[in-house]
Amino acid sequence: MPKGYIIAHITVTDPDGYPEYVRRDTPILEGHGAKFLVRGGRGEAVEGASGDRHVVMEFPSYEAALAAWNDPAYQEVAEIRRRCAESSIVVVEGT
Repeated sequence: MPKGYIIAHITVTDPDGYPEYVRRDTPILEGHGAKFLVRGGRGEAVEGASGDRHVVMEFPSYEAALAAWNDPAYQEVAEIRRRCAESSIVVVEGT
């Protein structure tokens, strides 16, 4: 079964508020099987527009990635991110 991924490109607009999102989202997402492959670190947009921060999470399946995204507990915490950052996020199925 192909794995699922959540890929996020984020520009933090409130650096004081954003760490609360990271602290609270991690256990929820890991509870759905998330493995963080990329979380911050250096990055350079070599073509097209991109955020300042990049996150790639691997899940056991596409369905698990969608379940994590749709989890009401995650969506509650995601409101912190929405207040503190501009984001572009996709859920994709691996090969």
